[in-house]
Amino acid sequence: MTTLIRAAQVIDGKGNAIAGGAVLFDGERILACGRQADIGVPEGAEVIETTGTVLPGLCDVHVHLRTPGIPDEIGAESHELARLSFAEIALRAAYYGLETLRSGFTSVRDVGAPGGTIIDLRRAIDKGYVKGPRIKAAGMGLTVTGGHMDHPGWADHVKLENMFAPCNGPVGFRQGVREQLKRGADLIKLNTWVSYHNSPDRFWRQEMTEEEIAAACDEAHAQGVHVAAHVYGPAGVSASVRNGVDTIEHGHWIDDATIELMVKHGTTFVPTLTVNDVHAGYAVENPKLAEKYKRWHRESSKAKWDTLARVRKAGIRVCTGTDSGFQLENGKWGAYELQLLVKGGFTPMEAIIASTAASADLLEIEAGRLEAGRLADILIVDGDPLADITVLGKRENLKVFKGGELVH
Repeated sequence: MTTLIRAAQVIDGKGNAIAGGAVLFDGERILACGRQADIGVPEGAEVIETTGTVLPGLCDVHVHLRTPGIPDEIGAESHELARLSFAEIALRAAYYGLETLRSGFTSVRDVGAPGGTIIDLRRAIDKGYVKGPRIKAAGMGLTVTGGHMDHPGWADHVKLENMFAPCNGPVGFRQGVREQLKRGADLIKLNTWVSYHNSPDRFWRQEMTEEEIAAACDEAHAQGVHVAAHVYGPAGVSASVRNGVDTIEHGHWIDDATIELMVKHGTTFVPTLTVNDVHAGYAVENPKLAEKYKRWHRESSKAKWDTLARVRKAGIRVCTGTDSGFQLENGKWGAYELQLLVKGGFTPMEAIIASTAASADLLEIEAGRLEAGRLADILIVDGDPLADITVLGKRENLKVFKGGELVH
């Protein structure tokens, strides 16, 4: 079925805003995008008229569909996951994935879940068993024993398996990469340098050695997949970039020398502004939370804006990722990340490109741009996001197409 969308404005994902624009697609592929006068009305086409804006489907490249993300006590997420079967985690994640799709985000990158739950959800969506966004899944995140993703605090007689993937030493991390890829992972997630709370002036600490980072990245790249790293601090980001990490997740407190290194290596930045902004609000108001944790949130909340400004000035590729599933409800916060990019100095067009073309390129999917041959992942929104970026966050204003099919 050939469909023509005629709109007051078309944003093509490449930096162009076309007044009186149109998008023509047949099945799952776009046939043309341009001015209404140039495309015309092909015979037999279904015509959709809108006084709003058409743009590519958005991407959230840092999510955790495993959990609802409802703010709760520290450690509650781990205890909940320990009580659920993998089947229940995957079925629940299907609901969160559909909620994410309905909010205008047609593609996501899941960067850590127990077992192969999200890998299997990806397969189910690809086969048409359930509806959901396009997913790139990391499988289980790789972490050192007792590290960021290998949570301590369990009794001596309790042993958890396949929640995350603890590794040790270069050989261990090579093995970890191979195991996740064998399970079907699309990328590898590392935890290289993590948050630190026991100092008033140092807010990060090393978790992986440089030899471990290098081994994991070398193995992943040899198998043709990219590596994402949870990391903070200039030393940690520099070590991660120098040893092969492709995307920096969070990355607060980046200095100019580190920026130069990222430019040299073509590293992508995923600032996850939303989780920092929202979680900090919860944390500083929580009377049960120790002052050292509140201090970390206050300082990271300031540091994220400085880092973002440095990254933008250097022209480093930025992609949108919320960290939904951790203290953020899945399917509700995607558009807020674009709002925070604008608050941090990006133009609305730059924020949209970060969530469309830039993120689709990172995910290596044929979407993110409205041009002939690409997937018809399309968003219609009432209003003009270039004038008011917040219109993207109002689900009642959206029509969402994935592969040419209206899904919301």
